[in-house]
Amino acid sequence: MAAIKLDNVTRVYDTGAETVRALDDVSVSVERGEFLTIMGPSGSGKSTMLNMLGLLDAPTAGTIQLDGETMNDQSEADLTEARRRSIGFVFQDFYLVPSLTARENVELPAIFYDDGAPNPRSRATDLLNRVGLGDRLEHLPNELSGGQKQRVAIARGLVNGPAVLLADEPTGNLDRDTSHTILEEFTRLADEENVAIIAVTHDELVTEYTDRQIDLVDGVIR
Repeated sequence: MAAIKLDNVTRVYDTGAETVRALDDVSVSVERGEFLTIMGPSGSGKSTMLNMLGLLDAPTAGTIQLDGETMNDQSEADLTEARRRSIGFVFQDFYLVPSLTARENVELPAIFYDDGAPNPRSRATDLLNRVGLGDRLEHLPNELSGGQKQRVAIARGLVNGPAVLLADEPTGNLDRDTSHTILEEFTRLADEENVAIIAVTHDELVTEYTDRQIDLVDGVIR
């Protein structure tokens, strides 16, 4: 069973002045443990596809399945719960809370998603150790390098044990050496955490580390 699956998904935006077909009959299935890249020029539909995969927008046509469950007709409350439970996000700009330590930033999603799991602090500590930040647990974001901030963001995205981790331009603010290190972390964690990692990017370097690449042009997979 796929971690996440889009079946014949189309997304049309009506701006009043024109109708924009941002995605056109797109189908993709991503398994747990797989690292997938979505590539394409600006305006190709990558952001729309990311919103579909993250359950942040609904398709005009087609279906979205998360761990085998169809998401199309879910209430907003149920979609929010599904995102908390099963989808992690990693952003280009990190979006760490400046006043919280590295460990507290990683713990934050587990606090908001109280599923009764024991000791989210222990889980956060374990993840930070695994991404090489065991000696930075109590450091604030302004005391961390860009690569270290991205590792905190990755750990935060994984803290609830998601089925899917979505990474939006994960190397966009990193130098080449740090980018290689971060991408190595993604490949290792996809297997260790049994999570589907999907990176939306312009960076060709990312494709050197992924299992599969999708090219999106004008809302269509080429």
